[in-house]
Amino acid sequence: MLKRMNDCIQYIEEHLDQTIDLDELARLSTSSKFHFQRLFLLLTGYTLAEYIRKRRLTLAAQALMNSEVKVIDVALTYGYETPESFSKAFRKAHGVSPSQVKGPGTTLKAFPRISFQISLKGESEMNYKVVEKEAFKVIGKSKRISSVDGRNLKEIPMFWDEVVSEGVIDRICNVAGTDDTVGVCMEFDDQHNEFTYVIGAETVKSQKEFEEKEIPARTWAVFESVGAMPDAIQGVWKRIYSEWFPSTGYEHAGGPELELYPPGNPNDPNYRCEVWIPIQKK
Repeated sequence: MLKRMNDCIQYIEEHLDQTIDLDELARLSTSSKFHFQRLFLLLTGYTLAEYIRKRRLTLAAQALMNSEVKVIDVALTYGYETPESFSKAFRKAHGVSPSQVKGPGTTLKAFPRISFQISLKGESEMNYKVVEKEAFKVIGKSKRISSVDGRNLKEIPMFWDEVVSEGVIDRICNVAGTDDTVGVCMEFDDQHNEFTYVIGAETVKSQKEFEEKEIPARTWAVFESVGAMPDAIQGVWKRIYSEWFPSTGYEHAGGPELELYPPGNPNDPNYRCEVWIPIQKK
């Protein structure tokens, strides 16, 4: 997996002065566009768009420093339609305008190329189990979420705030007959970079108040998260992709992913929740 991600970085580097095709990156990573972008963010801490922008502005600064090229030419080369938009982004990244690059004592910032590798850090053990689960039903409220430029990172927390503040989550749990809630990513649309996010609860009851989503039968890897939200569970997601998948005989099986939240104080340092990922043998 890490080799495939390094192949993606190589492709990006070779096309920083051209159009970078997300479909090609997904193909190189042998995953969907959504899962590639999510994996990239988990492993690097940057959205794909942020990384590309930072690398382009690094190379733009080098081009301006080492040649007599015009600012407009550099702007167009690295994907900016106008000198004004380029200057704004350049100043934000480097603290100076493009015209000041060759000034005496000018300090610029270089954002280095990323590479992926397995790092043995002596981390604590990861508690997980493999579960075979038949198809089940989740009831709740759903929303179409965009994964463009990491919008899902803002849209999903806002959706949770909305559902909790309006008391919807309490009604869902009452109807479902459980205190456990779930957040589910499903119904991925790679063409439009969207997916459905469901906030709800598992149930076997019939009802008409909320939407119903069928989660197919799968083999699941279930990982325990211990700690205050959201840092603890974000750390688990990162370790799943950077440590667990590369060191096991499993790969992502596609389809829905979910997080299970038992009742409790999510800010408690001992709060426990779970990440469920569909898996299959390589």
